[in-house]
Amino acid sequence: MVHIGELHVEELPIKPIFTSVQTGNSCKWLNDSQHFILEHFDTICNSPSQIYHSALPFCPYSSWLHENYASELSQEVKVVKGLPAGWGTCFRTVQLHQRVLILTCWKDAIAVGLRSGEIIILDRITGIQTAILSGHTDYSRSLVFSPDGTSLVSGSDDMTIKLWDVQTGGVVKTFHGHTGWVYSVSISADCTTIASGSEDKTIRLWDIQREECLNVIEQQDEVYHVRFSPTEPQYLVSVSDNKVWHWNINGHQTEPTNTGSCIAFSFNGIQLVSCHEGDIVVENTSSGEILTKFHVVDSEINNCCFSPDGRLIATTAGQTAHIWDTASSHPHPIKTFAGHTGYITSLAFSSPTSLISSSTDHSVKFWEISPLQADPPMADQGSTSLASAQIVSITLQTEDGIVILSDSDGVVRIWDILTGLCKAAFQTLAKGPEWGDARFINSRLMFVWYMDKKIHIWDMEKEELLHSVDATLGYDVEEFRISGDGSTIFCLSWTSIQAWSMQTGKAISKVELMICGPTRSLVVDGSRVWVHSPLSKPLGWDFGTPGSHPVQLSNSPLPRPNNAKLWDVEQSRMKDAVTGKIVLQLAGRFAKPIKSQWDGHYLVAGYESGEVLILDFHHVNG
Repeated sequence: MVHIGELHVEELPIKPIFTSVQTGNSCKWLNDSQHFILEHFDTICNSPSQIYHSALPFCPYSSWLHENYASELSQEVKVVKGLPAGWGTCFRTVQLHQRVLILTCWKDAIAVGLRSGEIIILDRITGIQTAILSGHTDYSRSLVFSPDGTSLVSGSDDMTIKLWDVQTGGVVKTFHGHTGWVYSVSISADCTTIASGSEDKTIRLWDIQREECLNVIEQQDEVYHVRFSPTEPQYLVSVSDNKVWHWNINGHQTEPTNTGSCIAFSFNGIQLVSCHEGDIVVENTSSGEILTKFHVVDSEINNCCFSPDGRLIATTAGQTAHIWDTASSHPHPIKTFAGHTGYITSLAFSSPTSLISSSTDHSVKFWEISPLQADPPMADQGSTSLASAQIVSITLQTEDGIVILSDSDGVVRIWDILTGLCKAAFQTLAKGPEWGDARFINSRLMFVWYMDKKIHIWDMEKEELLHSVDATLGYDVEEFRISGDGSTIFCLSWTSIQAWSMQTGKAISKVELMICGPTRSLVVDGSRVWVHSPLSKPLGWDFGTPGSHPVQLSNSPLPRPNNAKLWDVEQSRMKDAVTGKIVLQLAGRFAKPIKSQWDGHYLVAGYESGEVLILDFHHVNG
């Protein structure tokens, strides 16, 4: 789906929000207002003046807010085409200062374990931080609330287990004994016993009252998961050596093992789900009968959990979460959540209609599984359909009035900037490309991508693979671009710029970079390239002479069509170059694009969900 907008920074007259509520629309108003507040919570709290050009313009056109503010917004902050039909499935993102390893929730509280060892408590609805629990000296890898919600148990890489008082945030007890990282903790239904699984290949059972180890269960491999039954204090399950083990409190195995790498009990303890690679198995915990079993193609599942009613199962694979309806005769995914830019580390149902996930991208996301009300979304007859796969590249060719995008399915699409409509779509041989770029060169559309340690050059018109050459690129690649004249392929990584000939596919040259840390962007102008980093001044080189080392440019300004406005990739905001004033701050569901390009007049941002945002800054003052 493409969104096109013109933005203006001046204040708009405020329209009284309550005067337009008509009889029969109160439910719609409440639903829209709740979505709006949650999606733009940070903007509303921290920068209220940004509401008029960083929040309201992006309301779905079927929403009450859009209907009642459209006339005012259209004068200065007009969204011309392609607004989303409804609110996004991710209604809140909480950005934290470091990697999130684990989360768990109980009623209105969410506990989040961080890389530093700190545990942060968030409000389940707003995501507001309500407390910080400090005590661990290394990663907090596992968290669980007691059944009554009064206590929290944590396991850490500092080889300890801590019992916390939720009300005061203080440590009640600390359990020592493991000789390796503590991967998993669980608390019995009667709140008398803690189970812990560790890197040291043991499960330890701890008496909470006496603060001593009751039993040590030896395993052949590291113990990654351990779970007490929610209803049977004497029964627990663990995962080690890719097997699911069943135990009683005395350490005796109660049932045969089966394959699995992650596990979860239903809230009533009747069902147990175990996942391994792409296989999902749900069994009855009393009889051992397999209730349902299915396979997910091309996915390695690493997290799973039940909804409160036991009907739905949430799973994660990489950066994506899926919701499965296991009550039907043919289990199928009813919802897919894409939006994290890092590996999903944990997830939990916070209610029957919402899911929470944490990620290595330093964020916690709140997802809506089903609508808060039954108003059907309106269809936008003029807008384009949502891309089905993650965006790999964005190329803005303003002179031709188009944006070219490629996705992880190898589909290249051409979008009209003015109408927001897809003009053409092409399928290529690329399946799961790591990086790519597409560009019209002398009226011929060319696509270049990197996959399987090769650079592939594809001619769209001929539907022919022109070249496929060996190339080893590291994990730290930031940009992969075709030059404007179509002669060269450039690859920017943290430590180098590499160049290949489009005509032959052969490597041309390489420049080692001395910029400390990751760079931000690559500006290409023919055979000349500039590296723009927040840590240093722009540096440029001319790769124009084949066979010779690129010449470093001196006193050559970074080409920028519009010097008045600067796009900050890291902070997702546009600033005035002279005054430093923020012209635009992307927020809510649009806060973290995975790809973006700015040419001085148009900003194009692409998202994990497949959505694309195109903003027109031609009429923005300042």
